[in-house]
Amino acid sequence: MDNKISNFIELTRLKKPIGFMLLFWPCVWGLTLAYDFNSSIILFFKFIILFLCGSILMRSAGCIINDIVDKNFDTKVERTKKRLIASGKISIQLGIIYALILCFIALLILLNFNNFTIILAFCSMPLAFTYPYMKRFTHWPQLYLGITFNFGLLLGWTAIFSEISIEPIIFYLGAIFWTLGYDTVYGYQDIKDDEIIGVKSTSILFKNNPKMFLFFSYLLFIIFYLMTGFFMKFSVFFFLISLVPLAHLLFQLIKFNSNEPSNCLKIFKSNNQFGLLVFINLIFEKVLF
Repeated sequence: MDNKISNFIELTRLKKPIGFMLLFWPCVWGLTLAYDFNSSIILFFKFIILFLCGSILMRSAGCIINDIVDKNFDTKVERTKKRLIASGKISIQLGIIYALILCFIALLILLNFNNFTIILAFCSMPLAFTYPYMKRFTHWPQLYLGITFNFGLLLGWTAIFSEISIEPIIFYLGAIFWTLGYDTVYGYQDIKDDEIIGVKSTSILFKNNPKMFLFFSYLLFIIFYLMTGFFMKFSVFFFLISLVPLAHLLFQLIKFNSNEPSNCLKIFKSNNQFGLLVFINLIFEKVLF
């Protein structure tokens, strides 16, 4: 039993929270953007807990699906060849059962939201489960991931308003480019193996000038982020304190070295702190002004 639990934790990457946190932060951004802090704060924390649980469950299910789809690729990449499905320690059939159970529990979480949010969440499912195939057909799987991974920002907004509007859409567009940047950084860990086996990525496409690509990706996030503040009619204070998370992106650019896998992983993981900084910015603005 202990071995089965250990294998399940390894399969779902529960010991690597960066994955579900990067899924969680956009949810909280959208929620905070929409929430009226003059009302009950308890409801806000209830939504945070629901989004955190949903992020953990869906990221875990996504890891399993990804490992099933990439089974043959993973055996040829040094970093992934010991993954449980690739190594045969867990069968594809058992992996599918685990994924279905996780998705069912996630559905129970989702039923706590309004009907519009439930429908919108279901619309994101085809994106989530087709993402692993993108690296076979396009050099832009990171862009597809951004479209998929940040859907929670829209869900956070609709959980409060039961409708969509321009503000979360602008923020969502910005978040897509944030993900495009940090997942490109992540991809440089495996670039040598990926080129050999024929996997496509923005890491490979822009390998000759990665910092320039990251600069434009993060610049687009900054533009859309500040536009969101403008459309929300946020105070000058919001734009001033936004310098803190934006400086974090600049720090990533300065420290990033595409030739050192350990550096790439460190820079990638630092986006968890970035997500927190943006959340704090939004909280300060919504609570104080």
